Amino acid sequence: MTGFARLSAAPILILAAAAAAQEAASPLTDAQQFNFVLGTQTFGPAYQFTGETRLVETAQAILDLGSNAIKFGLNERYFGERANVPEAVPGVASLTDLARDEPSHRRVLDMPFAYYLLWVYGFSPGWWDRGFSEADRKLEYDEMYAFVSYLLETYNGSGKTFYLGHWEGDWHLRRGYDAQDDSVVKPEAVEGMIAWLNARQQAIEDAKRDVPHERIRVYGYTEVNLAKLAMEGRPSVTNDVLPRTAVDFVSYSSYDSGTDLRPALDYIESKLPRKPGLPGKRVFIGEYGFPAVHHSPEAQDARSREVMRAGLEWGCPFVLYWELYNNEVDDAGRQRGFWLIDDLGVRQPVYETHAAFYARGREYVAAFRAAHGRLPTDAEFRATALHWLD
Repeated sequence: MTGFARLSAAPILILAAAAAAQEAASPLTDAQQFNFVLGTQTFGPAYQFTGETRLVETAQAILDLGSNAIKFGLNERYFGERANVPEAVPGVASLTDLARDEPSHRRVLDMPFAYYLLWVYGFSPGWWDRGFSEADRKLEYDEMYAFVSYLLETYNGSGKTFYLGHWEGDWHLRRGYDAQDDSVVKPEAVEGMIAWLNARQQAIEDAKRDVPHERIRVYGYTEVNLAKLAMEGRPSVTNDVLPRTAVDFVSYSSYDSGTDLRPALDYIESKLPRKPGLPGKRVFIGEYGFPAVHHSPEAQDARSREVMRAGLEWGCPFVLYWELYNNEVDDAGRQRGFWLIDDLGVRQPVYETHAAFYARGREYVAAFRAAHGRLPTDAEFRATALHWLD
């Protein structure tokens, strides 16, 4: 392990972020948009090392890692002790307001990331677990439509891609987070979730139809997290909701599969309706991780490499590690250790694996273009990249 430069000098981070913002002003090149598949995310970090907001600090650290993808949340609980920013901004009352008017969120959206995977929850709608009224459906649709329109207008020509989704849907569907009692899955909740997802997806598609744009993409996704339960034929998002939606992609929060991912990925894909214009695999690994309270740093890295290989081999569009900084602290105040960088600022072996992968990936893409006059295909990249994880 190598020590992490603690980013204690705030002016250095500010200068780096300013440079990143300037770089983002220019459209991303096709090489900058190349999807390296592996990535990480930032939610509720339990520590930080600078005077920046948690969102800006972690986003800059993900850029410094070498990634061109980031995952974080956009919702009305954006502020607080361990939230994206410490304080609310007066007048922020919608997703569009948050993206446009809250400085840290705007700053990160302007950074030179090619891929944004966002947990998006509207400020205005009611919830759907006891049925989704027409009034709530319209509020959800209108807010999502306005937000997607804002993204298309603001980042038109940028080369950015946005995936708009949510946290673990099976826990949304099962009241009380009960994986044992199937009676907690109510018919009105199933119907409500279907209506909620379809309203969001329709808003995305209508905004893309109505707002002129180029070199920017926006997609919708749902997330499942109890795939093994679904494979037993039990009530779940995969079995009861997904086949009746029009979502573009599915995220799999994959803790229930460990490193044996192919059966679950195949099963989820079998329930995903086909969609014109979206060929190839559309199920990605939205979360995986192995906490340090149960795994040595070396074991954490070795098991993570198994997941990376499985996702690359299967064809997942993304394989996203949970997460940059740990977000879970037990009752005794102990960090559980879902991290790339620990609470002392030390880069873990799995951090170095990601960093080396991105460095080799960029070298490979540049060399391939020099030799062939084009970028490698996704299949060509994956076939080569698998060897880097040996």
